[in-house]
Amino acid sequence: MIRQIREDIRCVFDRDPAARSVFEVVTTYPGVHALLFHRLSHWLWRHRARWFSRWLSAFSRWLTGIEIHPGARIGRRFFIDHGMGVVIGETAEIGDDCTLYHGVTLGGTSWQKGKRHPTLGNNVVVGAGAKVLGPISLGEGARVGSNAVVVKSVPAGATVVGVPGRVVCPERSEVERRRHATAKKLGFDAYGATQDAPDPVASAINSLLDHVHVMDTKMEAMCGALKRLNLELPDIELPDLGECGMGEVEPMRDDAAKATGNDDEGGDLPQK
Repeated sequence: MIRQIREDIRCVFDRDPAARSVFEVVTTYPGVHALLFHRLSHWLWRHRARWFSRWLSAFSRWLTGIEIHPGARIGRRFFIDHGMGVVIGETAEIGDDCTLYHGVTLGGTSWQKGKRHPTLGNNVVVGAGAKVLGPISLGEGARVGSNAVVVKSVPAGATVVGVPGRVVCPERSEVERRRHATAKKLGFDAYGATQDAPDPVASAINSLLDHVHVMDTKMEAMCGALKRLNLELPDIELPDLGECGMGEVEPMRDDAAKATGNDDEGGDLPQK
């Protein structure tokens, strides 16, 4: 439980650039408060302390503006950004590394008992004001746009917008998913600049990612063969890549300009 709570707090720094310290997150983030209350109320719910778990969730709603039924199942590293107005129903299931923004509803469309709320796979992001209704499934890596109303299941990796929700960005191909995984492993997100951008730089980056993937596959095979020979190999993590921004080009100095014959006084270019 303690390890899970630490992960819940640590994941805030990965998804909110405004987070500055653990103390600030623990004391000022209502999404973290609501999740901590839910971890406790869900434990009470599973141990048949139903009334007290419901009272605790009601107190959490009064304190944070976020309503999470104690029966909902929530995975690891879950983050609710801002949080006001979020509602998560009793039979909702949320995978690992999911993110919800304010005004999101994971609700039901039936008064019948049983499964009546959505199931979210891992790495799902639901935008502000979106409504995901009914016993539907959102596949791994799915994205729901702000104020969308989703009443049908969404495939993995797809993006849904509108009322009613419609898929505007279908699932990535196997090659694209492999490139994205390789880019994430190296420490940067190539799709922030290259997705759907058919330019030479994007093509070059994609080719490099494909090449790195093949190299990684060969290295893993070699390491596996060495381990089968009972050779111990140290585990070395890849360092994160720094910013790749390009600075301004400094103007050419006068002496350098004269050396190349490109000074302002009209020097002639050298003849072959």
